[in-house]
Amino acid sequence: MESISCPKCQGNKIVKSGIINEKQRYLCKNCNYFFTVAKIGKKIDDYYVTKALQLYLEGLSYREIERIIGVSHVSISNWIKSFNIKKPANTNYHPTYKILNHLELIEYIRVKDTLSGAGMIITELGDKFMVIKWERFKK
Repeated sequence: MESISCPKCQGNKIVKSGIINEKQRYLCKNCNYFFTVAKIGKKIDDYYVTKALQLYLEGLSYREIERIIGVSHVSISNWIKSFNIKKPANTNYHPTYKILNHLELIEYIRVKDTLSGAGMIITELGDKFMVIKWERFKK
């Protein structure tokens, strides 16, 4: 039999406590918490969580991140809240980003004008590359 633990306190003093909606109900003797069998949700790879958090810190919005990595903006918002991440207050820089394949990246870097006058970071994103560039706001 599979070992069941309490989702609230992770205790293992569990007893059966009836059936609700055709699912077995359990009671944790440690914290008196009632629960049904563990919810099996869709687990998103930590790689995408890390990328989403990096992109958020670079100044991209939830919706932009959603379009780039293909994960719901609500999930991204929940990750940011759960890791207690705050966006930097400095608004003197404006990040722009491009998604490029390998050959496009080589051509992009080859042009000197794209490299000067701004900070830039290149990160892998699946089989493509993301170029994030910070340019100072013009006044």
